[in-house]
Amino acid sequence: MLTILGFVMIATFLVLIMTKKMSPIAALALIPALFCVLVGQGGQLGDYVIKGVGDLAPTAVMLMFAIIYFGVMIDVGLFDPIVRGILRFCKADPMRIVVGTAVLAAIVSLDGDGSTTFMITVSAMYPLYKRLGMSRIVMTGVAATANGVMNTLPWGGPTARAATALKVDAGDVFVPMIPALGVGLLAVFFLAYVLGLRERKRLGVLTLDEALETETTSETVLVKAGSGTSATAGGSGSGSGKVGGTGTGKATGGTGTSGSGTDASDDDGFQGLDPQRATLRPRLYWFNAVLTIALLTAMIMDLMPIPVLFLLGAALALTVNFPKMTEQKARIAAHADNALNVSGMVFAAAVFTGVLTGTGMVQHMADWLVGAIPDGMGPHMAIVTGVLSLPLTYFMSNDGFYFGVLPMLAEAGAAHGVSPLEIARASLVGQPLHMSSPLVPAVYVLVGMAKVEFGDHTKFTVKWAALTSLVVLAAGVLFGII
Repeated sequence: MLTILGFVMIATFLVLIMTKKMSPIAALALIPALFCVLVGQGGQLGDYVIKGVGDLAPTAVMLMFAIIYFGVMIDVGLFDPIVRGILRFCKADPMRIVVGTAVLAAIVSLDGDGSTTFMITVSAMYPLYKRLGMSRIVMTGVAATANGVMNTLPWGGPTARAATALKVDAGDVFVPMIPALGVGLLAVFFLAYVLGLRERKRLGVLTLDEALETETTSETVLVKAGSGTSATAGGSGSGSGKVGGTGTGKATGGTGTSGSGTDASDDDGFQGLDPQRATLRPRLYWFNAVLTIALLTAMIMDLMPIPVLFLLGAALALTVNFPKMTEQKARIAAHADNALNVSGMVFAAAVFTGVLTGTGMVQHMADWLVGAIPDGMGPHMAIVTGVLSLPLTYFMSNDGFYFGVLPMLAEAGAAHGVSPLEIARASLVGQPLHMSSPLVPAVYVLVGMAKVEFGDHTKFTVKWAALTSLVVLAAGVLFGII
């Protein structure tokens, strides 16, 4: 019964958010609470939620102060040269911009933290997508999938969990997987190329001068929505193959309409790159750059817990760049909307994970899936593990999968002579899809900063992420790694 109810609960949640019948926060909190009562454990709901909140509280704190930190860095102009450089390199070509998004997300993912990757990627790329009227769902989908492939780095988490759970060396798991993961990354770049060509066909290509003119005249960014001065990439042209006309249609992934000339809801709570904004601090550019590099270095070296690092970093950035109390309050207020939305969804997700784990639904679902494997598949347990890693890491946390399910799969494989190393490598295959799971806090940073509905992101990304995962699996089998 718990197995059936677990699958029904997850399906109900996904249907409600993808059809936009409920907001993610409401669905994450109310649906599991209802099912907790249905399984007869309503009296333990409070304990399950508190346990889930306790587990995710450090993540919520980290996200809150990380959003404030990177928001301040955007305000003071740290990313302005990056955006200008990308614009000149991409030459306002939508195809190059989408590919650039994949490359940037992959490079930044080297720090091993998905939330940081998404904040930096969206901070740098959002103004370009908005200025050219490009689909922000393409941005979130490409960024999430690229980060999912790179999430398999030993310091990213899944590899270390797999190695720990099966008592093998993390290097022995990861190093042989590099060719397959490289193929997966190439698949992401190819996907970005194809999606970019589709965007180019839809929007056309601006010249560099036209794009820069749009930046400085047609669009005033870094102005709060509702002030009456914020405009979009829309212009007065006819829209014949150029971005900025009235005929480019609606850019998916948000509520604003590209090319209409008015897009207040699209810009609500987000601040872009107005070259004349009052918050710029050009004299402190190198201080902010060194501070950011030091912060990321300390995070990679694990000198302190990440929430503490971002808390200290945000406090220092505010104090140095905005010494006046009124300025600090204004900057915090400017980014409070994003910080509250993201941290709120993380705490709501604590209800979902707490009920799934506390009621035993996750364990029953995993046991059922493992038990459903035919005996004849025993010699092919590595491939079976790779295939199962897609749905299991999407519907479960990495901890639940690697410490709860993977040992059982490895035991079944060992009975047929399958090496634990092969099982461990195969278990990494599902990470591209995992990074768009509703149980991953970082995905809320991605969709929140990009102003994309989580349901829209899910519908668009899941198929491409699953395909990327299968490409990695196929490459692993072809190279004899799995």
